[in-house]
Amino acid sequence: MTRYTPARHYLTFGIVAVGLAGFSAWLGLDWIPAFVPAVLFFLSAVLLLALALQPAIEIHEGYLAVGKRIVPWMDIRRLDRPGNWLSPLIVRITLFDDSRMILVYPGDLDSCNSLLRHLRRLSRDALIDGIPYRQYWGEVLAPGGDRRQGPPPRYRMLLPEDEAEVERLYQRLKTVGHLDQKNSADEK
Repeated sequence: MTRYTPARHYLTFGIVAVGLAGFSAWLGLDWIPAFVPAVLFFLSAVLLLALALQPAIEIHEGYLAVGKRIVPWMDIRRLDRPGNWLSPLIVRITLFDDSRMILVYPGDLDSCNSLLRHLRRLSRDALIDGIPYRQYWGEVLAPGGDRRQGPPPRYRMLLPEDEAEVERLYQRLKTVGHLDQKNSADEK
């Protein structure tokens, strides 16, 4: 089992943002424009504290646990990253019944990369960013008797009239041995 908890710096930054919001609001009592940064600091504090209070994510051999919710690996049908966020990690998980779950993990870069790698490795029945699991990880499909390759496609290079002319010249070359109308004795 591997356990991923939110990084502590989100809580620290959230508390600092609350303090800065309070200080800006106190300054706003004397100077009204100071309420603008107070509101911005307050919104930042709410976002940072919400990230800091995300439930822990546990990776087990048979399932994924997000807080109290348990999702078996075989129920995961699709893993998609909506953007190229590095931290916090955001992954959209589609389950077998087409329900969706958004996984948000506010961790440091190494933990985010490790969690993403675990999610991708253990979701064996899932499409990973739209690519089948085996193809995503570069596993070669075993050649089987049921997978026969058909003949390579034949592309037309000439028009049908030109093909007929080439065929006529080929037949003449086979029978006569040369294409020239001249006599070979005349050339010497």
